Amino acid sequence: MENYIDRLNPNQRRAVMTTEGALLVLAGAGSGKTTMLASRVAYILENTDTRPWQILAITFTNKAADEMRDRIAKYADVDIASMWAGTFHSICVRILRTCIDRIGYTSEFVIYDSDESKTLIKECILQLGLDDKEYSPKSLLSIISRAKNDSTSPEDFMSEYGSHPRMKRVGKVYGMYMDKLRANNALDFDDLILHTVKILKNEPDIREKYRDKFKYILVDEYQDTNNTQYELISLLVNDNSNICVVGDDDQSIYKFRGANIDNILNFQKDYSNALRITLDENYRSTSNILDAANAVISNNKKRMGKNLWTNKAEGEKITSYTGCTEREEAAFIARKIRQERANYGRFGDCAVLYRTNAQSRAIEEALMYEAIPYKVLAGQRFYDRKEIKDIVAYLKVIYNPRDSLSIRRIINEPKRKIGNATIDKVLRHEAEDETTMFEVLRTANNYEDLKNVAIRLKDFADMIEDFRVKAYNEKMSVDKLVEYVLDKSGYMAMLKNEDTTESKTRIENIEEFVNVAYEFVHNKDTEGKLNEFLEKVMLVSDIDNYDSEEDCTVLMTVHSAKGLEFPVVFLAGMEEDLFPSQRSMMDDEDLEEERRLCYVAITRAKEKLYMTRAESRLKFGQRLPNIPSRFLSEIPREYIKDESTGGVRARNIIERAGVSIRPEPEYTKVRTRDDAPPAVNEFDFKPGDRVRHRKFGDGTVVSSQAFGKDAIVVIDFDSSGTKRLMAVFAKLERIMEGDSK
Repeated sequence: MENYIDRLNPNQRRAVMTTEGALLVLAGAGSGKTTMLASRVAYILENTDTRPWQILAITFTNKAADEMRDRIAKYADVDIASMWAGTFHSICVRILRTCIDRIGYTSEFVIYDSDESKTLIKECILQLGLDDKEYSPKSLLSIISRAKNDSTSPEDFMSEYGSHPRMKRVGKVYGMYMDKLRANNALDFDDLILHTVKILKNEPDIREKYRDKFKYILVDEYQDTNNTQYELISLLVNDNSNICVVGDDDQSIYKFRGANIDNILNFQKDYSNALRITLDENYRSTSNILDAANAVISNNKKRMGKNLWTNKAEGEKITSYTGCTEREEAAFIARKIRQERANYGRFGDCAVLYRTNAQSRAIEEALMYEAIPYKVLAGQRFYDRKEIKDIVAYLKVIYNPRDSLSIRRIINEPKRKIGNATIDKVLRHEAEDETTMFEVLRTANNYEDLKNVAIRLKDFADMIEDFRVKAYNEKMSVDKLVEYVLDKSGYMAMLKNEDTTESKTRIENIEEFVNVAYEFVHNKDTEGKLNEFLEKVMLVSDIDNYDSEEDCTVLMTVHSAKGLEFPVVFLAGMEEDLFPSQRSMMDDEDLEEERRLCYVAITRAKEKLYMTRAESRLKFGQRLPNIPSRFLSEIPREYIKDESTGGVRARNIIERAGVSIRPEPEYTKVRTRDDAPPAVNEFDFKPGDRVRHRKFGDGTVVSSQAFGKDAIVVIDFDSSGTKRLMAVFAKLERIMEGDSK
């Protein structure tokens, strides 16, 4: 086995060998935390009387859990197959399979993804007679998710918001949604943790069982835990408080998902005797990159405080670039990627990060023009493709016949001449008889209004029963079961008969899904059961699918890049209102999170970092001017070299590609240097001034900032929202003098 202890630095070694009591490891970006975590587990197994199944290690991605297992196996001469290592969701599924009957579910529950949850929400909205435009399924699901992350039940929700008409209706949707999930023996992602917490709180024997079981608990990325995850961990920690949490307050970037940075900031208050060890030696980036990251994050007030350092060389300065438009910015990025590929040998060594997915369009066009292979990480997931979701729905029904949502998805895939009117009758009988949809299908002959289609309904039910026999009585392996379902259901024949380019692509995707099932069956770390396979499919994330060996440039949001690293990183769109986002401007905590997000982006780069922006960007059909991001100004000039060329070379590339820069209306055009300067009083506005615009109406000036010989005026219009306009072209009329203070 590897001599892993000798390879650790002093702080890592101390964190590994401090096995007893509560421990907070404040691990900076690239500081070797995975090595430390794996070494700690190996050390515990080799130097205490702990068995692998007595260790609980919680990670935020399956990929991180797999990497930890692989490293532990290299370090320790112990079989770790029984160790509990996985994400919060996968750990909770494992617990729930043994005790979810305590809250009225069966252990054969299935997990619904966000699309399936939205479908149920739509049904609730329809049944309650609400307008789905006023109460959009997406927004309601977001409200419900936040409530669950705060452990707020539908009853608690109604108690809190019962006097608020709109929120009272949302509460009714929430309650009906939960009833539908229970009827389908299904849980959404939030339920996995919420129901586990509920059982551990209310069932002392279950709680003590797991507290006794886990002698040591390790939690990675602790800064990203939400309130229910925090509560789950607290319930599992035993009296010995042998809990080690690893995280970085400077990388807490998931507030929009419910993450609570106070969980890590208050850890030493929660565990009064907790020891804190800081890992601040970075093994990833050059010192110039780290110095820039340190300079940016030092402007945050709500942080523990640390300074990353490295023994690596100073490295190249950070390259900044300003294009006239987003297309010029994109052309620069594409040109530099081709140059860096010549230096490094692979397109896959370059990554383009941005704040919002909408920024990718111009970059993708530039990469296509330069014939640079690329992959958008936030594109459609493999498991979100229709044909894959159809086959997964078949497997869900085989595992859990109570899943009426999945039955409805596949009952006419392929076509079986079972119309919507028939399905509505089946659902009505399901509700009236308080039975399941599958049972109504199986006994359709017993219902007068279904007799004319009873044969078709029963044939479908018999087919599902046959699949269940193959899965459970004959113990057919998952990969063979998938092939059997594709054949006997007629799904594969349907695609072959279509004989279109699209159907051929779908067949290729299905064949890849069979490969996924085959690899699962032959994985020594699984038992090969159908429920395990469904859990794997439902809980996979975008990062889990990222293949670093694929030679193509990867494009992704900064949020998606968390946990990844690249030799060369391009950070695009470094502009105010974009990064930091406009939504963060009014709240200090939100602005600090945006700064942490920038810190994460910078520290993804190992050797080279480019930070780019555009002087103007097309938004909602208007070309609007931009000012540089404040985060750029927070980096000392000695760490930056500017390669801006006024956009001339980039404009030539765009014109050679045959892509014209669309002329904009006169009042939104960016000023050129040859334009005559306006009179001072044309843009001499102060916050509070009341102004009138010919298109947007009356509004109040929020701010005014000089921009060359012009000015950028931010105005909160009474009926049109906030706009950023060039003063000289906006032709604003002053209608009331503002407060001059």
